[in-house]
Amino acid sequence: MTQADSRWMGAALALAERGRGRTAPNPNVGCVIVRDGRVFGRGWTQAGGRPHAEAMALTEAGTNARGATAYVTLEPCAHQSPRGPACSELLIEAGVARVVAALEDPDARTAGQGFTRLEVAGIIVARSVRANEARRSMAGFLTRQALDRPLVTLKLATSLDGCIAMADGSSRWITGPQARAHAHLERSRHEAILVGRGTYDADSPRLDVRLPGLEARGPMCVLLSSTVQDLPGWTVVTAPHAIATLPNVDHILVEGGAAVASAFLAADLVDRLLLYRAPILIGGGKPALRDIGLTDLADAHGRWAIVDARQLGMDRLEVYERERNEA
Repeated sequence: MTQADSRWMGAALALAERGRGRTAPNPNVGCVIVRDGRVFGRGWTQAGGRPHAEAMALTEAGTNARGATAYVTLEPCAHQSPRGPACSELLIEAGVARVVAALEDPDARTAGQGFTRLEVAGIIVARSVRANEARRSMAGFLTRQALDRPLVTLKLATSLDGCIAMADGSSRWITGPQARAHAHLERSRHEAILVGRGTYDADSPRLDVRLPGLEARGPMCVLLSSTVQDLPGWTVVTAPHAIATLPNVDHILVEGGAAVASAFLAADLVDRLLLYRAPILIGGGKPALRDIGLTDLADAHGRWAIVDARQLGMDRLEVYERERNEA
């Protein structure tokens, strides 16, 4: 991997983030077409999964793609679809000289065949460039491929002493405006948001995105309840594992409350944890979690790795990822 390869892959990864939470069941991929140090085409998978990033970038590049290098965050697809041609074929037809990719596509319809097709056509292929960042970027798609369910992010907004509300249930607002804005940005990057019956009854949450320019990115509203069967405007699931059946959902944000958070943790379904902590003490308030099935303190260690930490106004955000050998 050259320094230039790393740099241009970084640009492709940034483009891929534009589609996160909008492209399921397809992955959110980014692509840039570069020749002689100049970008001629940029693309990212569009809402609903089409067009693919490569198709968008090649359309923008036009004849300038001939002899260029295509930087793409996932192996170009090899299978034909009623919705569009295989990206590996598009790259061959465009005459690119080199393809630099971050990850091999785990989809059995491609799974290395895209790379092979490119190489047979005489295109140089470089693999595994900034692969770890690409895995994080496409974690929803990769989780669906590996575990047949969405990537689950649990959001907790707590006081320093681990409370999510006063004893009477009032919780507006524990965190400040910067932290709440960041939480709305996270909403925009998920296809669905889930709350429990207690949160629904207490707060009547809208679960929309209230950031200028992102209002249209409001995700599907999901209620976890064993008693409610139908609720207008909502999708109801009866158990945490039922999220696997939600159509076109690769990222789901669990927002509360304590019973729901504990149920997902007890089922070991949480892949990512957003912990917003306000510099306040409540004392005697409602705790963030209930019993999660832990019987030995030793089992609590080694499960979570911190991947980000930042200050949001007066509040502190820490992001953790579940360490799993199988995913």
